Amino acid sequence: MNARVPPPRASSLLPEHFRQNGRGAKSNAAGRYETAASEPFDDGWGTNDAPAPRLETTLIRDASRTIIATNDSPDIGFGRSINPYRGCEHGCIYCYARPSHAYWGYSAGLDFESKLFFKPDAAALLDKTFRKKGYVPETIAIGANTDPYQPVERRLRITRSILEVCLKFRHPVAIVTKSASIMRDLDILEALSALNLVRVAISVTTLDRALARAMEPRAATAERRLEAMRVLSRAGVPVTMMTAPIIPGLTDREIETLLEAGADAGAGSASYVLLRLPLEVSPLFQEWLETERPDAARKIMSLVRQTRGGKDYDATFHKRGRGEGPIADLIAQRFEKARRRYGLDGERTPLRTDLFEVPLENGAQLSLF
Repeated sequence: MNARVPPPRASSLLPEHFRQNGRGAKSNAAGRYETAASEPFDDGWGTNDAPAPRLETTLIRDASRTIIATNDSPDIGFGRSINPYRGCEHGCIYCYARPSHAYWGYSAGLDFESKLFFKPDAAALLDKTFRKKGYVPETIAIGANTDPYQPVERRLRITRSILEVCLKFRHPVAIVTKSASIMRDLDILEALSALNLVRVAISVTTLDRALARAMEPRAATAERRLEAMRVLSRAGVPVTMMTAPIIPGLTDREIETLLEAGADAGAGSASYVLLRLPLEVSPLFQEWLETERPDAARKIMSLVRQTRGGKDYDATFHKRGRGEGPIADLIAQRFEKARRRYGLDGERTPLRTDLFEVPLENGAQLSLF
C-alpha cells in the first residue's frame, strides 16, 4: 500500500510565504486517485512573492442515505460507528483519517482540514435506522474517524442531534474527541450516563503548548481537554484518558506525565495508539517534521520505522495500533506501569443494551396486542 504514495520531496512543500497559519499540513498534493497533479514553482516573474490568501473552511453537504458504518476488524473494540463529518478542521498532522479524503477527489493535505463534509440528516437517518424491524442495539462509536466536536459542530450541532436520538431510544454510545466543546452537551451525557449508556475518551497527545500548537493547530489546548475530563467525571460520565498517538522520539517522553494528569482530572481508565502513517499521511508527516523539527526529523523517523519492521507503516491487524520491536515493547511496558501507578487500569463496565426501546412516533397509538 505504501508504494502507491511517493516519498516527500522538497518541491511538494508550499513556499514558506504560501503556508497557512493555523493549519497543520504544509502542502496540498493531489489525491492518489487523481490523474493530474500540480506543485508551486518560481517562474521568475515574482508571481510567487505575494502571500497566499487566507484559506477559508468550506462546508460540503453530505447526502449519505445511511448513517451507521460497520466493520469486522479484529483489533477494533467496536463494530458500529457514526462520523458526523468527513475531514477535520483540527488539522492534526498525524491524523490517520487524512487518506479518506482522496476518495472524494480531494487532497489529504490542506483539503482534509479545510473542505469538510457534513451530514445534516444524520439524526433523522439514525432515528429511521433504530425503528427498523429487527434492529439489535450495539454500542455505536462516534468520532472513530474524524472528531465529532471539531469547531464547526458549535453551529451545526449534528453530534448533539445524534446524542438526542440515542437518549430518546436509550441506545449505548461511545465518544472519542480531543475537543473541550463536548462540555456543551453535558446535559445529554449526564442523562445517558445515569442509565449506563455512554462513555467518553478524550485524547491528549502532549502537555507542551508549543508542540501542540504546531502539531494539532485548531484543537483545544491540553488544559482545556483536562478541564473537560474533570467536568464530565464530576457529572458521573465515565472518562478514558487517551494518548493517541504516541510518537517515538517526540511525545513518548510524556507518557507518565500525561497519565498522571489524566488521573488527576478524574479519568478512570487509559489507552494509547502508536503513531500510524498510512498512505499520504507519511509524506505529510515527514514534511511537517522537516519544517517544525528539522534537527530531530531523521531520528524521529528512524524510531518510527523501528516500530514498523523498517517501514513507515504496517497495517497488519493487532500491529497497526501498537507496533512491534524493542521500542514499541518499551512504550507498552511504560504505559502499562503508568496505568497501574495512577489507578487507570480498572475494567470498563460494559454499556447496557437491554434498555433500548422504540418510542411512539408523533400521533401513533399504542397497540392492543
